[in-house]
Amino acid sequence: MPETAEPRITIDRRFHGPPDSGNGGYVCGRLAAFLDGPVTARLRVPPPLAEPLDVSITDTGVKLLHGETIVVEARSTRLELEVPAPPSTAEAKRASKSFRGWDEHVFPTCFVCGPDREAGDGLHIFAGALAGRDLVACTWTPDASLEGRPGMTAPEFIWAALDCPGAFAFPQPDGRAVVLGELAVDIHAPVPIGECCVLTGWPIDHRGRKHHTGTALFSAAGERLALGLATWIEIGLPESPS
Repeated sequence: MPETAEPRITIDRRFHGPPDSGNGGYVCGRLAAFLDGPVTARLRVPPPLAEPLDVSITDTGVKLLHGETIVVEARSTRLELEVPAPPSTAEAKRASKSFRGWDEHVFPTCFVCGPDREAGDGLHIFAGALAGRDLVACTWTPDASLEGRPGMTAPEFIWAALDCPGAFAFPQPDGRAVVLGELAVDIHAPVPIGECCVLTGWPIDHRGRKHHTGTALFSAAGERLALGLATWIEIGLPESPS
């Protein structure tokens, strides 16, 4: 286990997905820091914001607890996935213009993909359809607020970046929202702060209310930096605030 392991995690309100709970990718990435190598993390309930959450390290992995309730559980894994070739930076920028969240977004203030976040606050990851391919893509340049070790993006923000593009890799279900159920991530290389990257997402399969998607993060030169495999679950649309 990493020596920097801490007994508790608190999810700052900045890092919400839905307005009242933590962004799934970010929270899973925080818990993944207690394990080595590729990790699979499963969300059991919406992660509470601004409350201390206990970390329980077990023989099989690690759990994030809110009282007696399991919020997330994670374990080391192997991640093998066929990855489509990435688009160029220019192609990814063009694809972002077709991001469907520009017109309608279930969670418009999501830390990762919310268009209503100010510059320097959210990640502004807006993955749109890539012309001629069953793939969504966009560019992303990590800023200094995301720094972990000097000059590099903290791993939990790489997890976050690999989260939301998958939700836009398949059509929005009519009258439904989708939320992250499980995410597996393998980080291959450090992601420098201030350097433009390319993110991609693609559908794998769809069974009932569950959608499986892949995501990948590449350098501008096409080097694969990280890989994600997600399970998305359809739920009812959130109630509009009165």
